[in-house]
Amino acid sequence: MAIWCAHLSIDRWRQSLPAPEGCARGTGADAQPHALIAETAHGSRITAINPAAVQAGVRRDALLADARAVCPSLATSPADPAGDLAFLEALALWAQRWGPWSAIDPPDGIIIDVTGVSHLFGGEAALLGDAGRRLFARGLTVRAAIAPTAGAAWALAHYGPQPAIMHGGDSLDDLPVAALRLDPAVNLLLRRLGLKRIGDLGGVARPALARRFRNRHNPAANPLIRLDQLLGRVPEPLLPVIAHEVPLVQRRLMEPIRHRELLDRVMADLANDMARLLEARGEGARRLEAGLWRVDGEVLVRRLELASASRDAAHIVRLFAARLDDVDAGFGIEMVRLRAPWCEPVALSQRDFDAASEEHGTSLAACMDRLVVRLGEGAVRRPVPHASHLPERAQRWHPPLEPQPASQGELAFHERPLKLLDRAERIAVIYATPDGLPRRFSWRGKLHDITRAEGPERIAPEWWRERSSARLRDYYRIEDEAGRRYWIYRAGLAGDGRGGMPEWFLQGLCG
Repeated sequence: MAIWCAHLSIDRWRQSLPAPEGCARGTGADAQPHALIAETAHGSRITAINPAAVQAGVRRDALLADARAVCPSLATSPADPAGDLAFLEALALWAQRWGPWSAIDPPDGIIIDVTGVSHLFGGEAALLGDAGRRLFARGLTVRAAIAPTAGAAWALAHYGPQPAIMHGGDSLDDLPVAALRLDPAVNLLLRRLGLKRIGDLGGVARPALARRFRNRHNPAANPLIRLDQLLGRVPEPLLPVIAHEVPLVQRRLMEPIRHRELLDRVMADLANDMARLLEARGEGARRLEAGLWRVDGEVLVRRLELASASRDAAHIVRLFAARLDDVDAGFGIEMVRLRAPWCEPVALSQRDFDAASEEHGTSLAACMDRLVVRLGEGAVRRPVPHASHLPERAQRWHPPLEPQPASQGELAFHERPLKLLDRAERIAVIYATPDGLPRRFSWRGKLHDITRAEGPERIAPEWWRERSSARLRDYYRIEDEAGRRYWIYRAGLAGDGRGGMPEWFLQGLCG
């Protein structure tokens, strides 16, 4: 497997700094010593420096007070670690043009799998050349290497000659031990022991090194683990960067538009498309971006941020109406695009179903009409409430064209689970006393501990329909240790004269 590792720290420093007034980026911005600083427990510490600061004697990871003593004219700006990481992730996704997957190596590295793809660029050297040219065009200067393992690629990219391509018989013994990606304290310890190069580690008996670092399980603190990763003796897990698909809808117009009325119509169509796309994903938009491409090539962008996730098309159109008042269409707008870069999960509500039924004619009556026409009247039934205290008798199935019987809603005060089983299933229940609350039950071969229980709700047998041996039921709403809720009942009481010991059944699943 071939791995390419890129070093990007200096260039990310350049993108973090604004160019001085009257100077182009990369010229006047680098003329004076400049550094990025971060606040630590021991004071301000330097995280990145420009070439002028290097020439002035400033070093990375030094305290700002020490750096100012070396270079009094050193200018500083606050570092942005979150922005650096976001930039590195975006660059890793863009760099997948050279391999099927990529991973970030914070704070300034990218690892790309280029196994079996170098021939598409004319060889490994041509691949590195293409990468260097493209990254230089983006304002970046990198150190790159191709090697069989990620550790070897990192070592060559940071301490090897450029460009670096490692083949099967090449050796890395001449590189310093810092190329093993060890902690500074471990590097200092190895140098004090006289082990300055990777090849020096081979001259020491492995059991001796193992005893010296036997209590260090972190790879960055154990040179043997890093050496094995470098040589490919042990695997090194890598977490690839996966692109997140951003909801996007757009309209390419046959004729450029210049009037506001036509633009509002296009935005309304895009808002409806975005609402349907977000609904299919179960999400709502928190940030929206509308891009307008003019005929002359200029792109106008208008952004919105919402207080809560929403996919209400009418609400989106109203908000964008105020943002589009200052749009200058010029010779015309030929494409409009709507993106939702920030989305959050939004569950469907009953109001969404009701609105859909009103707008698209998907009501229950319309659905029944379609099914009857397609399948016939005898193949369609609808549930109708029936006056009965027993849950399994509380509804009946009637033909869809029959009028619904009158109901007084006498059972509306009872809470029932969202799902009833077709037939109550027997369960084994453990309870403190024959009349106490259940504590544990077994259903379908799995044991459930009951953390909460509510009840009982007693339902007496329907004496006008049942035999004299019918037993009353005590229903309980329970919740197990995993948060799942059930509706169970106990059939009968101990000593009621209508059978043996009470039996337990599970009849429904609560939401």
